[in-house]
Amino acid sequence: MSEIHYDVVGIGNAIVDILGRCDDAFLAKHGAPKGHMRLIDDATISTLYGAMGPGIEISGGSAANTLVGISSFGGRTGFIGKVADDDFGRIFAHDIKAASVTFEAKPVAGKAPTSRSLILVTPDGERTMNTFLGISTNLDKGEIDANLISAAAIIYLEGYLFDRPEAKAAFQQAVKIAKTAGRKVALTLSDSFCVDRHRADFIDLIRDGVDILFANESEITSLYETSDFELAAANAARDAQLAALTRSEKGSVILSEGRRLEIPVEPVQTLVDSTGAGDLYAAGFLYGLSANLGLEAAGQLGSLAASEVISHMGARPNAPLHQLARARQLIS
Repeated sequence: MSEIHYDVVGIGNAIVDILGRCDDAFLAKHGAPKGHMRLIDDATISTLYGAMGPGIEISGGSAANTLVGISSFGGRTGFIGKVADDDFGRIFAHDIKAASVTFEAKPVAGKAPTSRSLILVTPDGERTMNTFLGISTNLDKGEIDANLISAAAIIYLEGYLFDRPEAKAAFQQAVKIAKTAGRKVALTLSDSFCVDRHRADFIDLIRDGVDILFANESEITSLYETSDFELAAANAARDAQLAALTRSEKGSVILSEGRRLEIPVEPVQTLVDSTGAGDLYAAGFLYGLSANLGLEAAGQLGSLAASEVISHMGARPNAPLHQLARARQLIS
């Protein structure tokens, strides 16, 4: 077994997030389903970009956000994703490296542009994602860094990347490398619409290769085609070795080998922007696992990170998470 140099290495869409504010009428006018992610083409995202107000551009993507969160706790992370040789590709690479995440992918010239997601936040803090996938979904086996994966304690897979057969094959390759090296594999289901598109493949992957499953309530009920959260949770407990299921203001439920833990939310004074809540919950949880703090502390760190990120705009922490008083109590 090779030596561990990283706590978590993630594989996902390398996306530049463009964050802005709007009202419900703007979403309705542009056909954007509130609170969900929809896939759009380059022309549509350009139209939305022109119609929205001022925005903030930063490297993003679900798995990338999680890795930045883990690094903010003090964890060692790496990211595998695909960017183009363009301005947005350079923005992504600079930002994620500045957040202490190893990113060694070479930009690709002459093909699709770097992926972008226009994230619109309504006054109630709900986020609606309009994503142009661009080059990120062209990730294939050629981009999977076997040495990087073998050097990580946990491999983290982003469900959003499941939309192309080549990406699915890259996931399967990564899982095989991780298992051969004796590493753990984690998967986030990402979005209920994503689950609807890939339900059978997700279930097969969970049963055959995943050690840690992340899902919110709508994703896990969609996976098992039921409106009953408890029934869906029971199915997750059957299929996954460890499942962390988030339920917004109801907190989270952790299921592992017949054990069930219910973790309350960390109080937040004002919900400003729910973007990244699930990503940062996964960050806290995975950091807690990698630091051998136990499931309860891992869940509490997940809640802490989620509450920090929803208290301001954007999907990245405003301050180092390991410096938060509650984090110091849990980590010490």
